[in-house]
Amino acid sequence: MNRTHHIAVIDDERESLAAISRALRRVGYQVDSYEDGRAAVAQLDRFKHFDLVITDLKMPRVTGMDVLRAVRSVNPEAGVLMVTGHGTVETAVEAMRLGADDYILKPLDLFELRDRVRQILESRASGARGSDPAGRSLAGAATRILGDSPVMQDLLKQIATVAPTRSTVLLLGESGSGKDLVAQTIHENSPRNDRNFLPLNCAALSPTLLESELFGYEAGAFTGARQRRLGKLEMADRGTLFLDEIGEMPAEMQVKLLRFLETREIMRVGGNASLKLDVRLIAATNRDLVEAVSQGTFRTDLYYRLRVVTLRVPPLRERTGDIPRLAWSFVEVLAAEHRKRISRLEPELLDRLLEHPWPGNVRELRNLMESLVVFSKGDTLRMEDLPPELRLGRPTAPPSPEAEAPRFADLNLDTIERQAVLQALERSRGNRQRAAKLLGMGLRTLQKKLKEYGLTSRRRQ
Repeated sequence: MNRTHHIAVIDDERESLAAISRALRRVGYQVDSYEDGRAAVAQLDRFKHFDLVITDLKMPRVTGMDVLRAVRSVNPEAGVLMVTGHGTVETAVEAMRLGADDYILKPLDLFELRDRVRQILESRASGARGSDPAGRSLAGAATRILGDSPVMQDLLKQIATVAPTRSTVLLLGESGSGKDLVAQTIHENSPRNDRNFLPLNCAALSPTLLESELFGYEAGAFTGARQRRLGKLEMADRGTLFLDEIGEMPAEMQVKLLRFLETREIMRVGGNASLKLDVRLIAATNRDLVEAVSQGTFRTDLYYRLRVVTLRVPPLRERTGDIPRLAWSFVEVLAAEHRKRISRLEPELLDRLLEHPWPGNVRELRNLMESLVVFSKGDTLRMEDLPPELRLGRPTAPPSPEAEAPRFADLNLDTIERQAVLQALERSRGNRQRAAKLLGMGLRTLQKKLKEYGLTSRRRQ
């Protein structure tokens, strides 16, 4: 089957050109070689017959982008694979938006190159690739990424472009913004979607446990290691590993992760043999990694290895137009889960949701909607159902100790406790049993407190 495919290779570096051409001819492809972009464009008529064009991105006079445009003008059906260095990855991603199928980084792994060539040709033959990569429809977890705002539409286009590639992806965004969902969407729309997608939170484990989780261990590697255990990297072979909160990874583990990214090999803890793995890595952080690098808490070389492709997941306050749709989507799911019938959100409630700054982002919105659904009494969620701090426009995030110090200096414990009781009663709409549960005390204890504070006249609703 390979012999039916005609491939053009364009590279101004003679050794690279010869190596790529030789590697492809060895597996049966028919290859035409061009020493630079100008030589290729000069024979553009020949490109009408090529199945695939492999071009270096950075060349003098006529660049890979120029070649891409020229090829597309005469042969829209040909696959295009860009060859690029780390410094021009962003340009390569832009090339994919303009119609390239994929890109591969230098220094080239010729086995990986042949694998990419095969994938592109198979994809083209099956018609899986359209002429407009930005318009590619997304499946899987993407159906849960809701948003018509411009920033979300841009993000979805970027996901559609990046997902079919093998590139490492770094996701930047605040906590609760949905980075995990974006990572899952990238995997489910990639050629690896029939393999494992494994998440691992780097902040949740000590360095020793994190090493065992990542690389696995052999029987007897340490006390309690009775049998071999595979690590997440090994289990994600030919699939995707999602490292959440990568900015919290301990320094000693950063070195070991960097070594894997450079060699694509691991050694289990207590082992003496290296294993070659094919794992796509997606990392996420809510930290400013550039600042972490400048402070010496994050390795510079690891940062540049991770940020091959960087996607920013916007906070909810930058996409407030999506809030009504998100809120109603959560209500539909949660109402079914809690066996409630809710058919309407009061306009005043929606207005308040639009005004809130959402420091906890989409996760905060979902948690709020679940609380409203659980305590709902009818088929409509109303403004009065909101917790007091949100209904009155107060920030939901706790203030800093410094900001609170002057205010609390004048308060005693009885005053603070009285305020807590009042807030619980307000939130439970005067239902003492529910208020007691919110406060973590018994009903009799609450009744005693109410009597002490002279609040026994409050009626239950």
